[in-house]
This record gives sequence, C-alpha cells and structure tokens, in this order.
Amino acid sequence: RLTLLTIVAFFMHLAGCASSAPTRFYVLSPLASSKSESQNQKDEGCITIGVGPVELPAYLDRPQIVTRVSENELNLAEFNKWAEPLKDNFTRVLIENLSTLLCADAISIFPWKGPTPIDYQVEITVIRMDGNVGEKASLVTRWAIFREKDRKMLLMKQSSFSRLLNSQGYQALVSAQSGAIVDLSSEIAEAIKTFVFTVDK
Repeated sequence: RLTLLTIVAFFMHLAGCASSAPTRFYVLSPLASSKSESQNQKDEGCITIGVGPVELPAYLDRPQIVTRVSENELNLAEFNKWAEPLKDNFTRVLIENLSTLLCADAISIFPWKGPTPIDYQVEITVIRMDGNVGEKASLVTRWAIFREKDRKMLLMKQSSFSRLLNSQGYQALVSAQSGAIVDLSSEIAEAIKTFVFTVDK
C-alpha cells in the first residue's frame, strides 16, 4: 500500500511539472530611427558622449520582472524574466536611443577606454522602474550631465515618467517600460543639445 501511494504521488508530481507555465524572456526595445530624424541631425554639431555609471536599485538586480502590488509590496514574476541583466539592457537601449536622437560621433559605455575624447558624460541612477500588469509602467531616475574637458556638472535632474499599457500581460509592460526609457532619452538629448548650442559657444 505504501509503495502504491508513493507511485501515485510520483506521477502526480510529474503531472504538476508538465502543466507548469513556460518561462518567457523579455528585452527592452530602443526607439526606432527615422529618415526625418537623420535629416534633422545633419546641421547639428556631432559630439562624443560617455554614458555611465548607470546604477539600478538592488531590488531590480534579478532575472525576474518586478511589478508593484502597492507602495510597500513587490511581486517577482517567476515565469516572466529578463533575457539579460536589466542594467546591461537598460544601458544599451539608452545608448541606442541617444544615437538616434543626437548627432554623435561615438557613444561609449563607462568605463570607457581608448583615445577618443568624450565631450559629455551622462550619469544615471534609476530610483524606480516597475509597474502594474494591465495598468501602467513607471520610471523614476536621477541623472546628471558633465562637460568632460573640465569635469563641470552642467545639469542634475530627477525625472519621472509613466506610460499606460495598451493591453494585458508582461509584453505590454515591457513595451511601456521601453517607452518610458524613450521619454528619458529624449529629455537627456534635448538637454545635451542645449549645452552644445549655448554653453560651448
């Protein structure tokens, strides 16, 4: 009888494993470039930019996608995960966005190496990056721009962005988070353009 119960329990365990939801993996997506943006950049002075350090809070330093249940409670999605470390994905998407929004000869990731001089450095601290599935995605950051030649801080700012989800599910959440990074990238790019055309002239 004990052997029979053990066999039954074993097959029930196998059935449970077989019915588990498959794990899905996600990446943030950059801003799509357009011909009009490229055309608008032709008359702009091209610069070199260094991005980093980029810092994320410890609660985001994990494979699981984090959502917010309340101000004091978070949820870790066991079957919906990032395909790569979020810090690397966030940094790469930000750089791709800035490459689209600015006329940049080169954009380097901190710590940069090589002989290419950096005109401006952008440091970013992510304070919050989460959301609610089916509702909205939130991004709060503190960022600063430095002029590299004299290490002068030109601007420090805290920015908050929110994007409504267009559907249910984690794919919509990640898409909305990508949109929030576009908003951040646009704000940083506009600030850099201001310094290129005013401070340096």
